[in-house]
Amino acid sequence: MDSRIHDVVIIGGGHNSLVAAAYLARAGKDVVVLERLDHVGGAAVSERPWDGVDARLSRYSYLVSLLPRRVIDDLGLQIDLRRRRYSSYTPDPADPSRGILVDTMDAAATADSFARTTGDPGEAQRFAAFSRRIAPLGRTIFPTMTEPLPRARDLRERLGDDGLWAAIAEEPLGALLHSSLASDLARGIAFTDALIGTFSHSGDEALRQNRCFLYHVIGGGTGDWDVPVGGMGRVTAELERAARDAGADVRTNVEAEALSPDGVVTLEGGGSITGRLVLSGVGPAVLDALLAAGGAPTPAPPARPEGAQVKINMLLRRLPRLRDATVSPEVAFAGTFHINETLTQLDDAFAQATSGGIPNPLPAEIYCHSLTDPSILGPELRASGAQTLTLFGLQVPHRLVVDQDQDAARSALLQAAQASLDSVLAEPIANCVYEAPDGSACIEARTTADLEDSLGMVGGDIFHGPLSWPWARDDDPLDSPARRWGVATAHDCVLVCGSGAVRGGAVSGLGGQNAAMAALELLG
Repeated sequence: MDSRIHDVVIIGGGHNSLVAAAYLARAGKDVVVLERLDHVGGAAVSERPWDGVDARLSRYSYLVSLLPRRVIDDLGLQIDLRRRRYSSYTPDPADPSRGILVDTMDAAATADSFARTTGDPGEAQRFAAFSRRIAPLGRTIFPTMTEPLPRARDLRERLGDDGLWAAIAEEPLGALLHSSLASDLARGIAFTDALIGTFSHSGDEALRQNRCFLYHVIGGGTGDWDVPVGGMGRVTAELERAARDAGADVRTNVEAEALSPDGVVTLEGGGSITGRLVLSGVGPAVLDALLAAGGAPTPAPPARPEGAQVKINMLLRRLPRLRDATVSPEVAFAGTFHINETLTQLDDAFAQATSGGIPNPLPAEIYCHSLTDPSILGPELRASGAQTLTLFGLQVPHRLVVDQDQDAARSALLQAAQASLDSVLAEPIANCVYEAPDGSACIEARTTADLEDSLGMVGGDIFHGPLSWPWARDDDPLDSPARRWGVATAHDCVLVCGSGAVRGGAVSGLGGQNAAMAALELLG
């Protein structure tokens, strides 16, 4: 039994919880973090998936865009985020001997690849114009993410473009894509940002795709996605260091069993711990269950969260050969490698998954982190030419795997991913996969069910539930610090600090920073 009343108890040790703990401890508050696993970091960790193989992969999350420089500087984080020269390469599914290469340092080469692949010399200009059209979203919205929530009307006025606001915040994204771009392939390249972890389609009136798209294009004010040197675990390690150095008490192998509305956390195995405030770094569905177990009234539960992705981690002996002789594999895989992601294919995949089937072909995108950051591989692997590949499959809702034998589900998704990738390569990817010392192939599939089982993410939802607009509606009450910062619950002493916060989602630290700012106002 911990008889002290702490200033703040934080449930869950994910990256957002560590951000909150570091801010609060640096402000002199008595902070305790409770993590049920034997390590902190949640989904933002690096691991060695294969015994005897010296490769540390960012096993779940993989890129950084939304982590503000302000958080990095405030907490003194020593992390190196590297920008990728090549934004993306997209082979034409109808003819993979040609593809669109977006080279941020060579506009002429980019334009040539658009013209050669689409047959339209003007498409590269339209794609560049589309990027310029949406750029003000990042410049306007991202600086507000570490401040109290702006109201929609104020942000719209600040943006100064009612047409762009309507296209993003009021109308299905497909309309903007169709009016801005002429080719199915270019529209698909743009639309993939709307589907990472989100099950939706271009005409979705619920605008789930729009919210996901917005978060993906505003990061850092530019929408760039960077590779963390040392892997995602390096980011988490720095956050843990910052929290501990500031005086936070970070406890692992401690699981919360119940939470009372007045801040008493009952621990599994006996005992309890009390905070003047309790911050929840777990998903809202998990928090609701803890509160119910602690005697809180149980309102009608919201819809169960549902993730919509599969992640395939691979270690290769070498990069595979391409059908496109004009692009080297080292260039094609240096950015985001899009596979079967035309707009039509993405919408068709949604329809297939809605009907209960794994999309065929499976839309996916690949990242080769070791090209940007070789340090994640041991010296012998680097010398041998080995590379990592991370494949992120889209339009794979949790409903497709939840009622199946999990080994069978992983196998089916792995086969679908390999077939989709092979369709645009000059050789089967299996030819290139590295073998572990025991003879097994260094390839694994991580499904939404794996996320739920290993990390407690209900439904395998990497966002802990539907993404919210990163602002307050014009009529939302903003009459408390928790509401002003977008971290309120139904209970005054319980705040959300994870991805379930209004501006949560992705490896951003925003939920943690926002919750810490609200907590400091409340604690005085």
